[in-house]
Amino acid sequence: MYRRTGALLAVGAAVTGLVAGAPSTATAGTEAGSGAGAGAGAPKWTRCATEEYPRLECSELTVPLDHANPGGRRITLALSRVRHTAKTFQGPLLVNPGGPGASGRKLAGFVAASLPAKVAAQYDIVGFDPRGVGASKPALNCKPGHFAPVRPDSVPHGRAEEAANLARASAFTRGCKARHADVLPHINTPSTAKDMDLIRQSLGAEQISYLGYSYGTYLGAVYAKLFPHRVRRAVLDSVVDPRGVWYGDNLDQDLGFDARHKAFAAWVARHDATYRLGSDPARVEAAWYVMREALRREPAGGKVGPGELENTFMPGGYYNGFWPYLAEAFAAYVNRKDSAPLVEAHENFGAVDAAGDNSYSVYTAVQCRDAAWPRDWGVWRRDNWTMHAKAPFSTWNNAWYNAPCATWPVAPLAPVDVTNVALPPVLVLQATDDAATPYAGAVAVHHKLHGSSLVVEQGGANHAVTLAGNACLDRYLTDYLATGRVPRAAGGGEADAACAASPEPKPLKAAARAALRDQERAGAALHTVLGHRNGRP
Repeated sequence: MYRRTGALLAVGAAVTGLVAGAPSTATAGTEAGSGAGAGAGAPKWTRCATEEYPRLECSELTVPLDHANPGGRRITLALSRVRHTAKTFQGPLLVNPGGPGASGRKLAGFVAASLPAKVAAQYDIVGFDPRGVGASKPALNCKPGHFAPVRPDSVPHGRAEEAANLARASAFTRGCKARHADVLPHINTPSTAKDMDLIRQSLGAEQISYLGYSYGTYLGAVYAKLFPHRVRRAVLDSVVDPRGVWYGDNLDQDLGFDARHKAFAAWVARHDATYRLGSDPARVEAAWYVMREALRREPAGGKVGPGELENTFMPGGYYNGFWPYLAEAFAAYVNRKDSAPLVEAHENFGAVDAAGDNSYSVYTAVQCRDAAWPRDWGVWRRDNWTMHAKAPFSTWNNAWYNAPCATWPVAPLAPVDVTNVALPPVLVLQATDDAATPYAGAVAVHHKLHGSSLVVEQGGANHAVTLAGNACLDRYLTDYLATGRVPRAAGGGEADAACAASPEPKPLKAAARAALRDQERAGAALHTVLGHRNGRP
């Protein structure tokens, strides 16, 4: 049901030329799956086609739970692929949708269907559920129903509400320890990166290419640090700032999502003729907070309180194509006292099912293990009230989302320094106003990965920008995958190339609903595959 406006603008920045990466003839062997490296048997692929992805195949791969003890307990990774069909074979292209905790098996089908057929046909496009996720075994589920409504208000209006939220976070931590104590030390980014190299070995490939979105950019950078000579090409789309993993990055997100919420209010104000919520953005935003307070007193349908409302509207911060649907529910509640559209919007955008419980369990396990978090709740309280004063939309919601890390039962690792001088040219793509992964992170990674090229969506604010409808950005992606060439700025500026942002969505019109849906399938499909609705990631 999700949509995005179809018209596209494409403006390229001046470049001096293209720099070649690896040659177009792969070193990965003549056939994916034709051989296996040490420690990883070749996967046996079976058809798992869907109506959307008729050529999809699936397999499993066993890997060590503890890579330091390869002879010990084994776990299973779930894999998918769409095989190459062209005579020119460029090897495996591993894809990851981010999270951490997002399932990656559908992404292989999506990428294969979304790339130009001539380019997709040259790769075995391989997706995988990272350890603990989805169809991989064991799959984590620390506390089923953790997001069942109605949760305590995320903004604590006193110590009693703060204590209720702390108790909820602590119960989640205890659930993780009780159910998965033996697994939790091994659910982390470096372990997943090592799994990726065993996938590479199992495919009989000397090198892999990689496309990662969001958290997948950090995973890709860590893989590249651990196995630099195994990287043939790498695309990092919407880039995690490795300097803030993970406490600082989450605080930075709060500013970004608040800015996107204000942008949503301004968009609603510009379309006052449709929504009748006022033409002043500040007035529209105030009406949203009045709605939030009303739901605190009486949750809509007994399901949508303040926390659920925030989860419902947060996907609009990832992708503005969701705005028309959110605006309709907002207007119905405010103008007609009709809460049914708001309940429906929550079911579509904010409700968390069993797959979401699994995703959140892995998200927490990875983030809490990857790096140190404050153990003193007083630090969290101070930092989040300070941030809430500047960015009230989702600061406390985000704090409670990550609060299990304050009492996590496994000691943290040291974050990986992803600085790298041993890679071929890496393509980095970023919207300048992205909320989930702010622009500064892409610049930092661009500087850390020697020889990388940064392409920006100037004025763009959606998260995950390629294969989402922007033809200019997609040209850079597809040319790189086809040839290994990246753009280089003429003047040595921060960005090597720029594309104009995709246009904003328009209000829904009943007569044009089906046509608009057809036009805007790409952006909505990508954000659905990446999991930017029905909770986070």
